[in-house]
Amino acid sequence: MSTLRLTFEDGTIRVDGLADPPTDAPAALTYDSRSKTHRLPAGQYADLRDALDQTDHTVEDDVFDLPTLSVDSSYKLRAYQSEALDAWETAGHRGVLELPTGSGKTVIGIAGIEALDTPTLVVVPTVDLLDQWVDELEREFDCPIGRLGGGSQRLESVTVSTYDSAYLRAEELGDQFGLVIFDEVHHLGGEGYRDIARMLAAPARLGLTATFERPDGAHEQVAQVVGDVVFELDPEELAGEYLSAYDIKQVDISLTPAERDKYDRNQTIFTDYLAESNIQLTSGSDYQQLVKRSGTDPKARDALLAKQRAREVMMNADGKVDRLADILDRHREDRVIVFTAHTDLVYRLSDRFLLPAITHETGASERRDILEQFRAGEHSRVVTANVLDEGVDVPAANVAVVLSGSGSEREFTQRLGRILRPTDDARPATLYELVTEETAEERVASRRR
Repeated sequence: MSTLRLTFEDGTIRVDGLADPPTDAPAALTYDSRSKTHRLPAGQYADLRDALDQTDHTVEDDVFDLPTLSVDSSYKLRAYQSEALDAWETAGHRGVLELPTGSGKTVIGIAGIEALDTPTLVVVPTVDLLDQWVDELEREFDCPIGRLGGGSQRLESVTVSTYDSAYLRAEELGDQFGLVIFDEVHHLGGEGYRDIARMLAAPARLGLTATFERPDGAHEQVAQVVGDVVFELDPEELAGEYLSAYDIKQVDISLTPAERDKYDRNQTIFTDYLAESNIQLTSGSDYQQLVKRSGTDPKARDALLAKQRAREVMMNADGKVDRLADILDRHREDRVIVFTAHTDLVYRLSDRFLLPAITHETGASERRDILEQFRAGEHSRVVTANVLDEGVDVPAANVAVVLSGSGSEREFTQRLGRILRPTDDARPATLYELVTEETAEERVASRRR
């Protein structure tokens, strides 16, 4: 058999000397008539090597020339963290770990770097997480830590990058890391971000998340480029020992007569249109089709506007604000985070209850100041619209109030996770879910559970 030579080139693996691909070679391996070589996306390098190793070919592999890191951390893994790491190693150093917020996914990732001792790229969705990972790695490893994102483009053998920076530089970085860790790996389901995994040749891949499944089904594509879920734990499996014991209380809220009239009128306009047009809304894509239809159909547009008005009534009901006052009074000695779906309601609550507010309009420095004051105890409560769901280091709290939100299980799990870190006094955590009665919000609350 012939001698083959593998090289990395701009996000692809080039195979010189191959006449006919092995039968179990990746389907993406194609012949390039211009260079008279075979090529495939770098992300399938490990699959290609597996296929070639089953043949009689001699392989000269020049894809990687990586140093050994020789790093050690001070962490002692908990039993479930060791089990998670073992499951990933058993799966060939590929796969996703699904663990609750606050369970120490970063610790497992650092242990994975230590176990393989190979140059590693950590990819994160936000600059806040970039800072957190860099701080943690600098504390644990006696080596320089690179940063790609947040105004820095410094590359080292261990580098932390935002998804955006990794996407822009994946072609050039593809042969420089033997391990890639995707934090909040569900973000990799975005079509553009998937190219990061496709262009990196790293054979070892670790995905970390609290909620892997995506409503659009894109987690299946993530599994193809990172690996399947190889270990998972629910919050209740760790509650009381490694996470705070917790309780979820659904609080039913009645609409005022005026709110009920406005909600029913607008909801009827929407449902009547669906019935008249014989439209079934069974998925997010169905709703997107309705939005597209509204561009040419005035009745569809009126129906969607009516639906939005009904949604605003049920999510911003006066009864929710009144009940929040009771909850805040009951939990004067607790640390409370209030979540809403609407920025306007955040400012309304901030004004009424004198709560520090964090929205997408809040600057990074102001947000850091608020969270530092929350951590120091200068503030005991904060109100936010979606910004603190993930990707931000939020100080420990033990009470969450969800005034409104989507039907996303991920969003609900992330919000619950914000109150599960154990506190010094071991107080149990409580999540209040305020739901307007006899509205679509009842179905939304059921779906996110």
